[in-house]
Amino acid sequence: MPAVTATVQYIHEGGDQAAYHASEAGGAAATHGGRFDSRVIQIKDARRAEAVLDLDREGFQLVPQASAVTDFYDDEQLASIYNAEVKALIRQITGAQRVEVFDHIRRAATDQLRRTVKSREPSSVIHNDYTEWSAEQRLRTLLPDEADRLLAGHFAIINLWRSIAGVVETMPLAFCDSTTVKADDLVSVKRVAKDRVGELQLARFNAAHQWYYFPGMRSEEAVLIKTYDSARDGRNRFTIHTAFADPNSAVDAVPRQSLETRCFVFY
Repeated sequence: MPAVTATVQYIHEGGDQAAYHASEAGGAAATHGGRFDSRVIQIKDARRAEAVLDLDREGFQLVPQASAVTDFYDDEQLASIYNAEVKALIRQITGAQRVEVFDHIRRAATDQLRRTVKSREPSSVIHNDYTEWSAEQRLRTLLPDEADRLLAGHFAIINLWRSIAGVVETMPLAFCDSTTVKADDLVSVKRVAKDRVGELQLARFNAAHQWYYFPGMRSEEAVLIKTYDSARDGRNRFTIHTAFADPNSAVDAVPRQSLETRCFVFY
């Protein structure tokens, strides 16, 4: 199918009073304050896109990424094998001088599975992970001795998202083409977690938004998502995205299990 029809959650027009409450691995699913705006949209098959999708233009792209990791629930393998794979891939794709992995988030698409494997649920509210303030704050928190120097240069935050349990059959990620998103569409809201309070972006509905997904993502593929870029030269800086219920999913489809890896990228 060239596109699917699905319901997604925008923030209501008066969404500046919203708050995003992050869930914890294996705990209760997240709840979010504020009013949300459910919209039925078309999500295009990105594998059939006429143009090559690019991090600096649309904000996301599919890449080959076979891994030597045998168990993505093994933190030791992530530290000893996967981090180096991710760094090498992002340097290759972006030309960055330095890449630092700073977070791994596992998600599972059913409540029972999520509690069993101690993962978080797919995020089904349209969002971008960082604002300009929270991206810089995250860098200051994690690399305090270098932050002033690094912030004076060009840096970005890029996520690598992949399946960790075969083909993605349920709750895939949809990505909005950033060239169709206006600055006024994005709303900075408080992000409340157990260990800190930060900010992220939610999005207001705009009929011009063009949405894409990669159906049937395999274990040797990954998607790069640019969630922040300090450059102000016209390239994409933020990328809104969301999980969605795929109407093509079979009733007995295997629940999605995924890993997103967040990285500081320095140019």
